[in-house]
Amino acid sequence: MAESQEIEESVPTNVKEVTDTLQDTVGSVWATFIERLPFIVAGIVVLIATAIVVSIFTRLLNKFLRRNESMRDSLRDLLGRLASIALWFVGLTIAAIVVFPGIDLAKALGGLGLLSVAVGLAFQDIFENFFAGILLLWRFPFEKGDFIECGDVEGKVADIQIRMTLIRKSTGELIIVPNSYLFKNPVEVLTDKPLRRVHITAGVGYGEDVAASTRVIIDALESCESVSTRKPVEVYPSGFGASSVDIDVAWWTDSKPGDVRRSKGEVITSIKVALDEAGIEIPFPYRTLTFSEPLKFERS
Repeated sequence: MAESQEIEESVPTNVKEVTDTLQDTVGSVWATFIERLPFIVAGIVVLIATAIVVSIFTRLLNKFLRRNESMRDSLRDLLGRLASIALWFVGLTIAAIVVFPGIDLAKALGGLGLLSVAVGLAFQDIFENFFAGILLLWRFPFEKGDFIECGDVEGKVADIQIRMTLIRKSTGELIIVPNSYLFKNPVEVLTDKPLRRVHITAGVGYGEDVAASTRVIIDALESCESVSTRKPVEVYPSGFGASSVDIDVAWWTDSKPGDVRRSKGEVITSIKVALDEAGIEIPFPYRTLTFSEPLKFERS
């Protein structure tokens, strides 16, 4: 009986001790917060000031860089983004020192260095895309608005960001491609030059004059508006097909995919009309059936 009474007396005592400890802890945290509140407010003010400085500085830098007309647009964007990152790094460092006065500059930079290593190991792919984006903006030849092809990805570059590149397909879909993918794989820039060489294969019958047919095709190409006059057309017989003499037809037109498709349509139409008007046969596949025995016909 005495033991049970002793246990009942100890329970309220333990609860009171826990409550007192909890109150002391909360009170200590609150007192520390109140004590640090001016420093926290000062740190927030530093961050706001950093945001204002970054905004003003990047605008002035962009205006200055636009005066240099020979500088690529992607290089201007890269310099602006790097300057913004550098200013934010300085602002965050100053804010950390203001909030925690006991931290000097060397300790802050050392802590940020260790933090960057830990974050770099944890987010390796993100930083890989980040540095790939910097190299893309710095050295790669394609710009926003170019048409590129990389593996299964083909379309117009809508935007080049630090971590990813946005590509708009000709069918309207938007593809978000990690920059490391573009950096590691061959990229074909379809609009690197204003003109692009296109070729198709035409065919005329074996009974036709090949030289005359070639001349008719050349005249047909020269009459097309989409065929560039800055470079010559090339029309050469290229081989013996199953039902025709094959003629390779090559010309230069605007480099955008839509321009290439329109030019192909115009050229094919023009060649068909020209060969028809000249009475030159455009053959289709012939099939000759041979039987081992003569066929017998019966009248019904």
